[in-house]
Formats: sequence, C-alpha cells, structure tokens
Amino acid sequence: QLQLAESGGGLGQPGGSLRLSCAASGGTFQGYAVGWFRQAPGKQREMIACIRNFANSVERENADSVKGRVFTSRNNAKTTVYLRMDSLSPDDAALYYCAVRSRGLPCSKIPDEYNTWGQGTQVTVAS
Repeated sequence: QLQLAESGGGLGQPGGSLRLSCAASGGTFQGYAVGWFRQAPGKQREMIACIRNFANSVERENADSVKGRVFTSRNNAKTTVYLRMDSLSPDDAALYYCAVRSRGLPCSKIPDEYNTWGQGTQVTVAS
C-alpha cells in the first residue's frame, strides 16, 4: 500500500509559480493515477490535475479551471510526482492534496474514487 506525502506549499506571489511534490513510500507510482486536489475553506475538494503513470509514458489531465497554468511531471524513479502551477492568484490559495486510485484505474475527477491521500500542503497566495 502506497503512502503519500506532499511538500512544497507555502506563500506564493500573485503572478508567480509554485511546485508541489508528492512522494510515495511503500512502492512507486508506476501503474497508478495520481490526482492533485485542492480544497479552500467552505468549498468542495476539486481535482485540478492528474497524471497516470505507465512504465515509459504518462497521461495527463488538467481541470478546465486551471488549464494552461498547471503541469504535472514525475521523477525517473517514479517515486515522486510534481505539480507546477503558474500565474498564481489569491483564488489558488487552498490545501493541496495528492491521492491515488487503485492500481490500474484511470484518472477521475471524483475524490471518493481515490483511496489513498496525503496529509495535504497549504498554499497561500499574497503579495
């Protein structure tokens, strides 16, 4: 069973960029779809990106709300996936999570379809 740990949150500048990391322990991400979610106070948890990890390739999905501003990637060992978000605005402030579905399943926008979550990393955007 994978365990996930996010890092890289903190204070971002409006118009700037951030990169979040999601590290796996207990295995690698090969065969898993890794979703990036965020949840702001009073709002529902929202999937903003997903990267599905195959042996030699990935499939990416980005939410329309952030399309053109986010990019997902992974390290060669397939133990860490990254989320880069550009053109930050205060609307991007939220608790950001990574999560995985059961091995072999594709990306999904539905949080309940992910069964392993990290603890979250807080992102604040202010000048």
